[in-house]
This record gives sequence, C-alpha cells and structure tokens, in this order.
Amino acid sequence: MLDQFTSVDIDSFYSGLKLGVRTKGKRLETLRAFFRFCVNRKWLTESPVSGDLKPPLGASKVTNKVPFTDNEVDRIIAACDRLGKRRWGNEHGRGAWTGEDMKDFIWLSLHTALRISDVTLFNIERLQGNEVKLYAHKNGSDVFAYIPHWLRDRLEQRAKEHGPMLFLYNTSRRLETVTNNWPRRLHHVFELAGPFTERPTHHRFRHTFARRLLERGVPVADVAELLGDDEATVRKHYARWVPERQARLTKILKDALEDKPKGKLLMIPGGRS
Repeated sequence: MLDQFTSVDIDSFYSGLKLGVRTKGKRLETLRAFFRFCVNRKWLTESPVSGDLKPPLGASKVTNKVPFTDNEVDRIIAACDRLGKRRWGNEHGRGAWTGEDMKDFIWLSLHTALRISDVTLFNIERLQGNEVKLYAHKNGSDVFAYIPHWLRDRLEQRAKEHGPMLFLYNTSRRLETVTNNWPRRLHHVFELAGPFTERPTHHRFRHTFARRLLERGVPVADVAELLGDDEATVRKHYARWVPERQARLTKILKDALEDKPKGKLLMIPGGRS
C-alpha cells in the first residue's frame, strides 16, 4: 500500500536501477512527481522520497545533439541503393522491403523532423499538397513542413501501392512491433553506410533537419516551432549551428577589444605591429 513505502524502500529501489546517468536522473524526477501527486491528493501525509536522494553525477549534463553531416546523408542514401531486396515473414504475412522503401522513410524523416514512431505510422492524410502536418497547437492552429515536389510524388505513389498508412503493409499494427521493424531495417542501411564517428540513429535525422535550417539562417524561433520545442531548448542544443550566435559574440569582442593598447607597439619582423 502507498502508506507502507518508506524512504529506505525508495533508496533501495533507486540504488538498484541499472540505468544510464541521465535516464536514472529522469527516473528520480518521476518518483518525486508521483509521490508529490499522492501527497497533494491527501493519500499520503509526506513523500517517502527523501530530500537528500540525489541524481547521479552527470545526470544534468546537456545531451549532445549530433546531426548527420551532408556527406553522411549522401552515404546513407547510397547505401539504400546497394541494399537490394530483403524478405520478411511472420504471422501477419510475407513480403519484402527494398532500398527504395528505406529512401522514402529516410527522406520523409529528413524533411519533416518527425520521430520514428510518427514516420512509421504516417498517414497520407497528413500530406496536403506539398505540406506535411507536423502537429497542432493547443489553440487549434496547425504547423506544417514543406516538402519538395519529387518527395510529394513519391509519397503519393506509395499511398497508391500500399494504402494510406505508407509504412505499414502486411505487418502488425501494434506500435511496439512496427516501430521495432524500421530501426532494424535502418541498422542494415547504417552498416552499409558506415563507419560513423557517432552512433547512427533515426533521431539524428531530426537533428540534421534543425542543423540544415540553422546553417541557412532560418531564425531559431521558426526552427523551434517546426520541431515543437521552445526557443531556449533549440539554442541550448544546437547553438554551434546558429550563425547569429557567433556573429553576436564576434561583435561583442570586436567592440570591446578593437582599440589599440596605449604605448609603443613592438614591430614583429614579417608580421604586424
């Protein structure tokens, strides 16, 4: 029962979690939030999660967001062309998937920054002309990502061949099953395209989407809206790809240090004073 939990129980449970430091830190936040909810509902008089229970060192470290380089993206697409046909079979049926399937999946990810579950469950109804609906604001307004004509045509052709759910064909409709299939397929592509300096994952397509926009000078606020994040989060995770940031820092230093120092300057042979 809830009132049987003690701080010793929580300490024992938490210390036994075999998780990475950031995941373990988030698990502690969840524990605190759950028991705070119980206290607020008067189910408990106080939380058994003691105040001196701390997350592991490094739990608050900002996750490094590493996008693919343009060269890596080219290698990934080229790997799809070498993939050939891969057959599958299970209780739901039999079939095959190809490099063209993978290119559709990857290109949709690169042009929309959708997460892997959203791409896997993508319905052609989200495509309106050249715009893909990303999400809806709480006020009811929708946010769209533009895709080029050639990709729109590929997706529409795919809908004709496979139905409205572009990446679900003759397979289970269970989210856990279908979202496990595509990472395994991507793994084959990444193996062909490697090696990579950082472990390749689908989520890096989302980071690549942000990197490409920021490098082209798209305002941080607009990138944040497309990602469904706040501006502060985008600046924190993608600061190195924000040109305006470095330009602002350069101007600060230039304004502060431009004046020559007082006194006589020593001339350096072959160089500047």
